[in-house]
Amino acid sequence: MSARHHTLTKLLAHLAKWLLLSVAVAILAGTASALFLFALDWATATRSAHPGLIWLLPIAGFAVGWIYLRFAGRAEADNNLLIDEIHDPQQVVPLRMAPLVLGGTVISHLFGASVGREGTAVQMGGALADQITHRFKLPQDERRIVLMAGIAAGFASVFGTPLAGAVFAIEVLVIGRLRYDAIVPCLVAAVVADAVGLLWGVRHTHYVIDVMPSLSAWGIGAMIIAGAVFGLVGRAFAASTHALSGWMRRRIAYAPLRPFVGGIVVAVAVWLAGTDRYIGLGIGGIVESFGQPVPWYDAAAKMAFTVFSLGSGFKGGEVTPLFYIGATLGNALAPLLHMPFALLAGIGLVAVFAGAANTPLASTLMAIELFGAEVGIYALVACAVSYLFSSHAGIYRAQRVGRVKPGRRWFGRDRPD
Repeated sequence: MSARHHTLTKLLAHLAKWLLLSVAVAILAGTASALFLFALDWATATRSAHPGLIWLLPIAGFAVGWIYLRFAGRAEADNNLLIDEIHDPQQVVPLRMAPLVLGGTVISHLFGASVGREGTAVQMGGALADQITHRFKLPQDERRIVLMAGIAAGFASVFGTPLAGAVFAIEVLVIGRLRYDAIVPCLVAAVVADAVGLLWGVRHTHYVIDVMPSLSAWGIGAMIIAGAVFGLVGRAFAASTHALSGWMRRRIAYAPLRPFVGGIVVAVAVWLAGTDRYIGLGIGGIVESFGQPVPWYDAAAKMAFTVFSLGSGFKGGEVTPLFYIGATLGNALAPLLHMPFALLAGIGLVAVFAGAANTPLASTLMAIELFGAEVGIYALVACAVSYLFSSHAGIYRAQRVGRVKPGRRWFGRDRPD
């Protein structure tokens, strides 16, 4: 009896410790995300009110590039530094990563780069979480879990999807494997961080799928076809971004000049297109794709603008642009597959991300949190197929392959250079 009592006491103490650590991480990450989202709203509104700011994008890119070259150090590796530190702990993630990526991303949006926000929130969450591990001198195994909790908290608080955030943190590290030992800290951190953001006044975009068809053989078949297309597009996005980034590094040795050149390309493209539809987050275009047909070329245009922005070195995330690409692509596929616009827009939103990030479970949970439980089976089928068709070349270079996907020979090379 005493042995059982001792075991129970140790278990409760262990749980209490992780609850306290996770809540501390969540408060820091949720507060940072709220500050970031408010700043992002300001930047987007200011850019919309002053379209001429797009011509300053090359200068803004050069300035952020110079600041990163001068001060970032290891923080230059962005999300990949966090993933690498979880796999092979070396040094504490620099605290300067948080303000650098926050400022860099807000500047990117203020002047018109096509970037997202998830990368920023995840980096801030991870950097702030690692300060806790350093303060309390936690062993490396526990440090890994705290870092994962920081990723979960950042992701959840920026999108308002705590279940997806928790699973994303344990799914994104290794393709085909999950870290169940971190699930409780990640879940607590994600739920509390989302609540902290809401307490600060954060409001997330609401998407509505107004027509949900009953499950049918054709409905599942349509999800399989669409999922394959979404996976190939996610793969193309990741490969193109990596390829352009590598090409720029080889051709332009001085780092600040890369976003300067990329900024010129994006600014001229906006002028030639005569619209700012494809820069910034593109939330308006995503919402529109749920209610009416959008131009068939929207997905390709957004991909091109985002690849040039991220590939040339502008700071921000990939996920919201992937949402735009997926939602507008789903909108274009809907009449071809005889499915409702809103349904395929919602499925595309999560499934392209599932393929590009190799996170089908987190993406399915995100669909359920955003659109309701009724979409679950459709989302799971499409996200799983997208995952299979996207190969191993995801948007995160530090992601490792734990289990090789079926069709490896068909996909060819697994990882980008």
